[in-house]
Amino acid sequence: MRVLLTDRFCDRAKRHGAQADYFDETVSGLALRVGRTTKSWTLHYSRNGKRIRLTFGTYPSLSLAAARSKALEAKAEIEAGHDPRSMQQDTLKAICEEYLHRESGLRTTAWRRQQLERLVYPKLGDRPIGEIKRSEIVRLLDQIEDGSGPVMADHILAIIRRVMNWHASRSDEFRSPIVRGMRRSKAQPRSRILTDEELRKVWTAGPFVRFILLTGARRSEAQGMTWAEVNGSDWTLPAARNKTKVDLVRPLSKAALSMLKEGSSCAPNGGQVFVDGQNWRFLKFKEANLPDVTLHDLRRTARSLMSRAGVNSDVGERCLGHVIGGVRGVYDRHEYHREKQQAFEALAGLIDRIVKGASAEVVSIGKKRR
Repeated sequence: MRVLLTDRFCDRAKRHGAQADYFDETVSGLALRVGRTTKSWTLHYSRNGKRIRLTFGTYPSLSLAAARSKALEAKAEIEAGHDPRSMQQDTLKAICEEYLHRESGLRTTAWRRQQLERLVYPKLGDRPIGEIKRSEIVRLLDQIEDGSGPVMADHILAIIRRVMNWHASRSDEFRSPIVRGMRRSKAQPRSRILTDEELRKVWTAGPFVRFILLTGARRSEAQGMTWAEVNGSDWTLPAARNKTKVDLVRPLSKAALSMLKEGSSCAPNGGQVFVDGQNWRFLKFKEANLPDVTLHDLRRTARSLMSRAGVNSDVGERCLGHVIGGVRGVYDRHEYHREKQQAFEALAGLIDRIVKGASAEVVSIGKKRR
């Protein structure tokens, strides 16, 4: 359908069936395509006898006047013998896809692409990344917050920020429009650790929970643990399953080793260690009257107990697989195997005293009790 496009018409344009194309009488080939969720600008032209449709922006992010200007630029490229599809190389979608391709080793790549396709591309995907204004991102976050909540809005903000910072590091001209203060969620990082009484209650939840407390492992690390990763008393978490992408050796305490035998129904040369890890029943926390406890709280509790047991701070961080920052992290390549072994035994000893209701006094590692 050919019409004289106006801002008023574009605002009110409706689709007929799955979609509708309204061709501009002012600039030939330019059309406003109205779909189920978005209105996009397209330019229809012929190249080497083939009909081509170029999508280069969405309405109202790209105004009618701006769309006409871009369409005329593209037609000039066509007359000069060039392919105007090169205009799409710096769209937000193109940059996002290039980023995801180069960062394909990330564990969350598939999830990020899914959210971009669902929430970002329909609104801003066709816009040149250098023309996206802060106000447009704010409006997008408003819509996501209204429809999916503030936490999801913050997830999308984090993805867009990462992509734009990555693009800025590779471009001479681009500057990210994202600034501090654009977050929507007021939630603070959890700081929950279990009291001694709560730890005694949680200890009854079984070997999977006990193992996390004794090792400070993440749920996914313990859940995916296989017997092939265990060599004697050492558990090597492979880089592929480690958040820091390096192998992590945890010297298991005697108590932690006993949890492996308790939690597994297969022989040590078999596959997955904790057969109930995948479908672990979180209801056990509720049964223990601790409905607000999460498995990650156990990891945080384990780290706090290490400090309480007199474990050196750097050693405690290495036990959990955290990266030591600064000059020490760069130059200190010692594996700290013996120190980590002592730390995990100290943690197990303190937990044992707490569970048994004995005096949970602090005993510095390497010193004798008096």
